[in-house]
Amino acid sequence: MKKKSKENCIKRAWRRTVYAFKRVFGWIRRMVFGSAKDYDEIAIESPSRLLREAFFRKKSAVFALVVLLGLFLFVFIAPAFVSLDINYTDPLQQNVAPGYDLRDLPRGLKKNVRMIDGFSDFTVGVSKDGKLYVWGNTKDRLTGSDLKSIPEQIKNQGVAVASAGKDHVIAVTKTGEIVGFGDNSCGQYGVEPVLGALAMPEILARGIDPSEVTSLSCGYQATALVLRGEAFVWGNTNAVRNLADFQGMTGVKKIVFSNSVAVALKTDGTVTSGDEELFTSAVGSKNGRQSSLSACLAGRKVVELTADNKCIALLTEDGELIVSGAFENGEDILPTLADGEYFLSLDGGTRHFVGVTNLGNAYAWGHNAYGQCDIKQKLGEGGSVFAGSLQTYVVNGAGKVTHSAGLKGYLMGTDGRGRDVFARIVHGGKMTMTVGGVAVLVSSAIAIVVGCISGYFGGAVDTVLMRITEIFSSIPFLPFAMLLSQIIKNYSVSETMRIVVIMLILGALSWTGLARMIRGQVLAEREKEFVTAARAIGVKESKIAFRHILPNIVSVILVSMTLDFAGCLLTESSLSYLGFGVQQPQPTWGNMLTGCNNSTVIQHYWWQWLFPALFLSVAVVCINILGDALRDALDPKAQKEK
Repeated sequence: MKKKSKENCIKRAWRRTVYAFKRVFGWIRRMVFGSAKDYDEIAIESPSRLLREAFFRKKSAVFALVVLLGLFLFVFIAPAFVSLDINYTDPLQQNVAPGYDLRDLPRGLKKNVRMIDGFSDFTVGVSKDGKLYVWGNTKDRLTGSDLKSIPEQIKNQGVAVASAGKDHVIAVTKTGEIVGFGDNSCGQYGVEPVLGALAMPEILARGIDPSEVTSLSCGYQATALVLRGEAFVWGNTNAVRNLADFQGMTGVKKIVFSNSVAVALKTDGTVTSGDEELFTSAVGSKNGRQSSLSACLAGRKVVELTADNKCIALLTEDGELIVSGAFENGEDILPTLADGEYFLSLDGGTRHFVGVTNLGNAYAWGHNAYGQCDIKQKLGEGGSVFAGSLQTYVVNGAGKVTHSAGLKGYLMGTDGRGRDVFARIVHGGKMTMTVGGVAVLVSSAIAIVVGCISGYFGGAVDTVLMRITEIFSSIPFLPFAMLLSQIIKNYSVSETMRIVVIMLILGALSWTGLARMIRGQVLAEREKEFVTAARAIGVKESKIAFRHILPNIVSVILVSMTLDFAGCLLTESSLSYLGFGVQQPQPTWGNMLTGCNNSTVIQHYWWQWLFPALFLSVAVVCINILGDALRDALDPKAQKEK
């Protein structure tokens, strides 16, 4: 009997617990979603449900919300996956149009490769039957010329050897004619006298024997041809400052171009750069790092030489690989070879090297931002590996490209300094949104404090605070912000501190309008009965103002903050565009437009201004649409009128 009574008590307690949970759940459901019952006389709905229904009734508001959330996720999550070195520049990749064709070989070359060469944002290749191919960013948008328009004499005569420079191509035809095409404004062809440029020697203009060409290479607006051990150079001496030192030099095996200097390998195994000092720091696969290249060579002969934009790579007669130049970010790390393995050939791109060993393995090392070094393949007999600018091509003995790696292109192109526009938009959007958001929070905090105190206490307090507000509102905002930003430039502060100060300036100068609005709302609310009741029971004045009145006007503040956020985005972008906001190289959507305020960029390089302006415009328009929708949804009178 006692056992049955105990079981009944447990059941009753369980039923009471379930009933209590149902009551609590029902109360929460009705509070959030409203009553599920239909009443004929009175419609009972929660405020949150009314707000939600009113907001989502507007299709434009829903669309703007989705787009804005996507933008926020884009600018705050994408930087974790899209890397950006803000100090990185590459003059060889400047003004590249959007696209993914920088690595795509022409169909006629893929299975018939004799050689591939690249120095800039385009690549040239010669097939085994002597046809010349050019691919990549080949079009000059200023002049309208296209490197894919190969001269007729090259098409008719065929090509023995060719090389690609910064903006020109030099080819030696099978009949011995030297033909240049592309840009010739700085004497790249060498056939016309140009101030500050070396002309091609007349002996070459009369024709040469292609079988006597030892080496042909092009650099930054310069060309070097080695014929029977004698060097012939021409092009822009301002771009390659030691170019004239090699004119007529004999006993030369090969000349290569680094960033702004030329380096020659002589037939006696020595390396020279004319009157220019050779690269100092060096690292060898056997002797490790040395303070100078001469110490690393230690009197040994060099049998192979190549160069990238910052370094030179050499092979000594005893099989040691040496790289000398300006190293950074681990680019001096040499490939790890097996015991008894050594390199037989080398080739250099813009910032990486490739080579083939005696065991038939292909390696690549150096700068690997675009995956151009992600190869380690076993080559068959006669296989080779070629370096484009930021690409690597592995070719088997039959001339077929079996693997390629490296830069395919840029989603949104590059700017005038060779920087990826897409990566800068991703990180610039994060900065723009952060600056705008912090500025809104600062201005709203000031406005709430000033507005609540002024509206609630009134009298002399109201008079003083409103006069201060009028003083701030009478200051011309944009010129004053520019002045303060310029003053900051004169102090040695870090860029992070400078950005923080800019956010505080934006917030401290844009609170006056919201403060007046809050004051008006508080003046109306303080006359209501709940305020009188609070005073009667002895609630503190500050608590009444900030805990009882302020929550009743939060809808007005929320709408104003939303619209002010869009205004702060535009203001920050305007300051950055004018050069008084966040400074380069730190990107924002505003300062990305700074370099686009000339007709050349607007007409010819449309992607540099279109994409930043598009992202900024979409963000501002969506925020304004959301602000208007929230204002309508939070206004019961407006809902009744509609």
